[in-house]
Amino acid sequence: MNFADKTLKCRECGTDFVFTAGEQEFYQQKGLMNQPGRCPSCRSARRQASGGSGSRERAPREMHTVICAECGTETQVPFLPKNDRPVYCSPCYDKVRVARD
Repeated sequence: MNFADKTLKCRECGTDFVFTAGEQEFYQQKGLMNQPGRCPSCRSARRQASGGSGSRERAPREMHTVICAECGTETQVPFLPKNDRPVYCSPCYDKVRVARD
């Protein structure tokens, strides 16, 4: 299907914006049936106002205190550690990850 750029009017601020052929193709590939109703600036402002997750608020991340298996420093991680796996602080994790690659 051939797409052509379309000029749309933002329902939020009323300015005209271009819905490009590339964006239309992307929408079709993702199965999105509706064209955007807001300009890129208003969409961005809306995402920032809602914490970037649409209309849902993200719950605060639960952190777990652990001891780094490499340097022994107390640190916090955003997952529940398993007893059979080593857990590292950020600097040590970076070193371990580089060593694996």
